[in-house]
Amino acid sequence: MSTPVVDLRSDTVTRPTPAMRAAIAAAPVGDDVFGDDPTVLELERRCAALAGKAAALYVPSGTMGNQIAVRVLTSPGDEVLLEEQSHIFLYEQGGIASTSGCLAHIVRGERGALTVEGFEAALRPADDHAARLSLVCMENTHNRAGGAIVPLARMQALAAAARARGVGLHLDGARLWNASVASGASIAQFAACADTTMMCFSKGLGAPVGSILVGDEPVIREARRVRKRLGGGMRQAGILAAACLHALDHHVERLAEDHARARRLAAGMRADGVAVEEPDTNIVIATLAEPLDPARVLAELEAQGVRMVAFGAGRIRAICHLDVDDAGVERAAAVFAAAVAAARS
Repeated sequence: MSTPVVDLRSDTVTRPTPAMRAAIAAAPVGDDVFGDDPTVLELERRCAALAGKAAALYVPSGTMGNQIAVRVLTSPGDEVLLEEQSHIFLYEQGGIASTSGCLAHIVRGERGALTVEGFEAALRPADDHAARLSLVCMENTHNRAGGAIVPLARMQALAAAARARGVGLHLDGARLWNASVASGASIAQFAACADTTMMCFSKGLGAPVGSILVGDEPVIREARRVRKRLGGGMRQAGILAAACLHALDHHVERLAEDHARARRLAAGMRADGVAVEEPDTNIVIATLAEPLDPARVLAELEAQGVRMVAFGAGRIRAICHLDVDDAGVERAAAVFAAAVAAARS
């Protein structure tokens, strides 16, 4: 019998559990574009309440949620302030320009966190020659910073500074569930720092499809129109929303298990020439010193049934999730050590 693959490429690779499949099969459905899918409505109601917001919108993906938020909180020609390693800037195909007609102004953060000082340095005097800064986008946890938690106090300080200058805020909270479980701060506390917050169900929570965008009623009403324009209006979407409701009930608190496994994996991956920061949540980043070749290490891993991904120059990323147990983590660490040794030879 072949050895099972340990797939650590992302927390998006999970399969629905048997209980989640049963919830999908049993879901009452309607037509969500007409606003009468009861399962979608329940998901939106629960997420709005969880985030302390008036309304919510179910969307197919986190990228769509982020791009809708930018569109409804800006006007064409506006400037959007982004941390230089943010998902919205790096991984969404320039959507803020192509979808919203906005200019990206990127600044360096601290472990993914935009600072008040960075925000204030980005401000320019009112001038008809310059784009108007109308939106700041935050990300928590921060993917490129290794799943780093942006501390609530830092987000609150940035939100206060932005609001004092009439600048809106959006939170890319694709893995905000991880930040909440690991830090003890509630989803509502984090979401209070932004006008809109997007959260994914298809990452750490293990649902097959979907994200949620929360905010005030007028904003979400306009977001619904933009979703339709982008082709995100789904019909009997309750079969997808049912998986998300199941995940809310059964897969949030267990994220702590992923975080603990990530710490054990990080410890097992550290070696001469391999630096691994202690993970805040479920993402492990290994930085390989020369002459170690990440491509060769990844090939050695794949040959032994362990999957990770390249993550920038000299970096390899692994993400723990609900389909990887303790035995999988132990095996991944052992295979990684062997792969590094083989790459040195």
